Amino acid sequence: MADGYQERASQGVPGAVLWTSTTTPGADGPDPVPDVLPDGCMDLLWTEGRLFVAGPDTRGHRSDDAGGIRFAGIRFFPGTAPDVLGVPADELRDRRVDLADLWPSGLVRRLTERVDAAPDPAAALEAVAQVHGAAPPDPVLAHIVASLGAGRTVAATAERAGLSARSLHRRSLAAFGYGPKTLARVLRMQRALALARTGVPLAETATRAGYADQAHLAREVRELAGAPLTRLVRPPQGAPLPG
Repeated sequence: MADGYQERASQGVPGAVLWTSTTTPGADGPDPVPDVLPDGCMDLLWTEGRLFVAGPDTRGHRSDDAGGIRFAGIRFFPGTAPDVLGVPADELRDRRVDLADLWPSGLVRRLTERVDAAPDPAAALEAVAQVHGAAPPDPVLAHIVASLGAGRTVAATAERAGLSARSLHRRSLAAFGYGPKTLARVLRMQRALALARTGVPLAETATRAGYADQAHLAREVRELAGAPLTRLVRPPQGAPLPG
């Protein structure tokens, strides 16, 4: 679990978020709450002596790290991490991968030492991303995220983007790690959780987020997050840890 989580908008990488956290021991018991939920994003993470990547998740992820471990990360806007990392997102789907498996080991060793020594590791990660090609979101990919995130259908999203269904699927796999239908489900779940966490009743949340009913919302959250909806909408003690 994450404790003392803090995040701020990146000033140098468009659409990205910088965050820091320290782990605390997870609670035992049935239906443990995942540390991180699918959100369509990818992160470059640091913990002392290690740089690694959290690929796009299709299910809730729990960390087995012990308590007291410091983490920092940069969470890229959906679809932008592959240009920085130099690898299609679907190759990293549901994986945590050492950066040295993607970049030359000597370079990663120097970068790790630099981030280890930085007074603000998250800002140091931001600098790494800037040097290695971070750029504003591609307009077509940004449209896909905005359209699906607003609840539009895959067909309407493809039409507005000027893409065939096949082209949309191919671009989505490379940019987001999964096809547009899965991305739409993930973004809809995130939209619903955001509503519910502000106190919107679950039945109203389901309707506003585009679910058939509250039972449909609960099933989708359970399938994607791996935890009950009611466990996820409680006021958080700390934000999720994407590693």
